[in-house]
Amino acid sequence: MTTLLFLVIFLNSCGEKEQTPDNTILKIQFRHSVDGNPLELNNMIYTNTAGNNYEISEIMYFISDLRLYKHDGSIVTPDGWDNIHYVDLTLPETQEWITGNKIPSGVYDSLTFTFGLSVENNQSFMFVNPPEVNMAWPEVLGGGYHYMMMNGWWKDLTGTRKPFNFHLGIGQIYANNSGDPDDITGFVHNAFTVKPEGGTFTVTKGKTNTGILVMNIESWFDTPVVYDHNHFGGAVMQNQEAMHTICLNGADVFSLTWE
Repeated sequence: MTTLLFLVIFLNSCGEKEQTPDNTILKIQFRHSVDGNPLELNNMIYTNTAGNNYEISEIMYFISDLRLYKHDGSIVTPDGWDNIHYVDLTLPETQEWITGNKIPSGVYDSLTFTFGLSVENNQSFMFVNPPEVNMAWPEVLGGGYHYMMMNGWWKDLTGTRKPFNFHLGIGQIYANNSGDPDDITGFVHNAFTVKPEGGTFTVTKGKTNTGILVMNIESWFDTPVVYDHNHFGGAVMQNQEAMHTICLNGADVFSLTWE
């Protein structure tokens, strides 16, 4: 009788253990800095490598296609819509990304993500509500959505304060470089892959594992190409040269640490 009772208790306890959910969570928190210090909005206190005095007024962007590379060589991705995230400096709730609770525990060598939206994901009208819907890219210029809108002001060579719209999305190729939408002969998908600095990290089972992803804003303007607002002007949505430079410089914009 004692043996039978022990067996019943053991089987029940095993069943309860199997039904216990795995609360392993991977959370990414977004930070934005200039030269190692937290970004101050609406304050012309920054100077880039080209010598432009500038300030930032707002930043909005998408990151997607998160890939986690395990130490055993396998690759882990979040499910479905969990793999697209929108960040907006005016909306604190967007500056934290819960990538899902199905991330396996273990040691990971690195992670990568797409800055912006891939060709497959960047479909017009897939967002119907703000704030994401406000990122729409003009249909005549390729459609889909802005990958990033970083807006601000700079002082030109005469010291005049001018607005800049540092925007990234689908680029256009124009016949004779006319800039006329009627002369568009092709489109360029300017999303790019980022592998942030940060090295090996561990996802611990049953815990919230938090990574701090920092956008180092000065890097948009200096590596590997010096970006000069006086050369590119204030609006670049129809300037593929400028957007290509933004893509090149974006490769080392992000750094990653773990709590």
